[in-house]
Amino acid sequence: MCGRYALTISPEELQDLLGLFELEDFPARYNIAPTQPILVVVSGETPEKGSNLPDRRAVLVRWGFTPSWVKDPKEFPLLINARAETAIGKASFRAAMRHRRVLIPASGFYEWHRPSKESGEKSQAYWIKPKHGGIVAFAGLMETWSSADGSEVDTGAILTTAANAAIAPIHDRMPVVIKPEDYTRWLDCKTQEPREVADLMKPVEEDLFEAIPVSDKVNKVANMGEDLQTPVVLEKPPKAPAKKPGDGQLSFF
Repeated sequence: MCGRYALTISPEELQDLLGLFELEDFPARYNIAPTQPILVVVSGETPEKGSNLPDRRAVLVRWGFTPSWVKDPKEFPLLINARAETAIGKASFRAAMRHRRVLIPASGFYEWHRPSKESGEKSQAYWIKPKHGGIVAFAGLMETWSSADGSEVDTGAILTTAANAAIAPIHDRMPVVIKPEDYTRWLDCKTQEPREVADLMKPVEEDLFEAIPVSDKVNKVANMGEDLQTPVVLEKPPKAPAKKPGDGQLSFF
């Protein structure tokens, strides 16, 4: 899963990397948590006149997906992630997969290695970021929930997939990463059916990320400083769990 991430790049750099026409200023965020506002990128209706850039715009949504048919969000589970293997057909995400696919820019994400209770070891947090810096764009879904009084809340979730060999020793899931050359295809909900972009929802190459062990400060939402990403030394690095027959085979249909 993906339960915490960071976005610390400058607005100007983000605007350039994602081809955004407008982007309001925002602070660096080192510990983005569920239920908080997150920045997502959506496809616009038409390109701006005189521009060769695609029409992409940034909006804020609440991290915690709420399907439009939910009557009372308080009685509905908080959906911060959607499994790529089942999102196309699952009732909660089916409409968003068809009509409201988004990109979620991130400087990296946090994940926890949770040993078995029998081992007696405590959980270890990791800061997982692109080896060469910069950002990645997670595949995301967006939905607008409307209350009985007419008020609306834009909500979103991050798509996850099976972890690649580099991340598997820490956790069995990881965010789906959309490559820059595939941004347009992922965001194009007019001509690209969910089944036509299913090939994008797969584990990223093993050499993209590096995993850095960090302290448990990230566990607390109130901690928001750059020191959350300060490395710590581990006595015993985690090992990947033994694979079962059939592991690594994803099925979208």
